[in-house]
Amino acid sequence: MNDWYIELNRPPLAPPNWVFGPVWTVLYIMIAVSLILYIKQTHGNPIYWAIGVISLHLIANFSWTPVFFGLQKPGLALIDILLLDITLVIIILHFWKTAKLASVLLWPYLAWVLFATYLNAGFYYLNRY
Repeated sequence: MNDWYIELNRPPLAPPNWVFGPVWTVLYIMIAVSLILYIKQTHGNPIYWAIGVISLHLIANFSWTPVFFGLQKPGLALIDILLLDITLVIIILHFWKTAKLASVLLWPYLAWVLFATYLNAGFYYLNRY
């Protein structure tokens, strides 16, 4: 965490900083297993629009940290995380139709991302300049 983040007003329910590393580690493992199960269920021939949505989702996921912390733009990061929310719901619904366990493995991730969306919105609202 950088000095800028430490000085921000925190929204209610914001966890201590040490929580993020272990949570994301577990979630990334579950995401990887989910993707492997989906690919196995589709016999290595996933639906191409799903690959596009998954790619967009991963881009949004990996760009959030540089936008929020690097650029120090909670408002832009909020737009990014909303795209993350939407694409994740689409992926979960699609996986439910093709590989139910792959879908279920993403539910904790969705819960965390929705919580992160709340936090991001709180940081944006409480620290507007």
